[in-house]
Amino acid sequence: MATIYEVSKLAGVSLATVSRVMNNNARVSDKTKQKVLDAMAELGYRPNSIARSLASSRSDSIGILVSELHGPFFGQMMAGIESELRAAGKHVIITTGHSEEDKEKDGIEFLISRNCDAIIAHVEAVSDEYLIELNEGKTPVYLMSRFVEELSEKCISLDNELGGYLATKAIIDNGHQKIAYIAGPQFKADASNRLLGHKRALKESNIEFNEDLFFIGDFKETGGSDGLRYLTKQNEQFTALVCANDEMASGAMKYAREHGFRLPEGLSIIGFDNVIFANYLYPTLTTIDNPVNSMGHMAAKLVLKDVYQKKKLEIERVFEPTLINRHSVANHNN
Repeated sequence: MATIYEVSKLAGVSLATVSRVMNNNARVSDKTKQKVLDAMAELGYRPNSIARSLASSRSDSIGILVSELHGPFFGQMMAGIESELRAAGKHVIITTGHSEEDKEKDGIEFLISRNCDAIIAHVEAVSDEYLIELNEGKTPVYLMSRFVEELSEKCISLDNELGGYLATKAIIDNGHQKIAYIAGPQFKADASNRLLGHKRALKESNIEFNEDLFFIGDFKETGGSDGLRYLTKQNEQFTALVCANDEMASGAMKYAREHGFRLPEGLSIIGFDNVIFANYLYPTLTTIDNPVNSMGHMAAKLVLKDVYQKKKLEIERVFEPTLINRHSVANHNN
């Protein structure tokens, strides 16, 4: 089997020139390019990713670290990243961190060991200090759905505090005063910021935050069902439930129907994320749109611009959530 070195020798050019031809680099003249292509054809050489890496010091692969592989949220995120990178001739290597510090660090080390040109990471357990130190190495790490001030140029994030505010304000605007809240795990920045937004909306409307109407869930369907079970045992009346993501909202809706709640007349529920199934629940779920697919595309564009020097790419680093009105919130103003 022919090698890149044989192509270089036959064409009478350097390895770097062969690499430029393989990567369609405009810095190679048409005459030189044709010499390399002719040599490839004569030798029956087909470039592969290893050869490209040897010749250019690039692997053309990007590592992706996400918390989980299950559920629509991370599917939309990875689809946005992968499609943008694939269109640019790059490939992805995916691993998980399961929101545990050791596993997140292990995943990052694995991706670095695979000679990824960059890493796009959705990490929740490792510290800001670890990420700052990590970015002093040769493999740049870009952050999805997380903001670190010192790494602001490498972050693609959502204004989660605003999203939490919009969700609860929508409930209040519909006349609800007795409002329960199921939060996500508070060590996760997106969950804690959504709770801050919830409290801001309550304070703005002079509604006291009631600890008895508060439950910390797990961002999964079980968190919603367990949360609503807990809340109904607190001897506190509430007409609306704000959930920090759609999976917990779906679990709460299922529990509510199984226990005689009329939705939304007896209990209004709002979620967060606007995942694909939100429009297929009954009633259809009012929620906050988290444009994670668009954010995935943007993270990939940021890598293409920074690492591969792709030109004319406009980068938006902070995304704003929006309210998606459907049918799971009843109006209590009348």
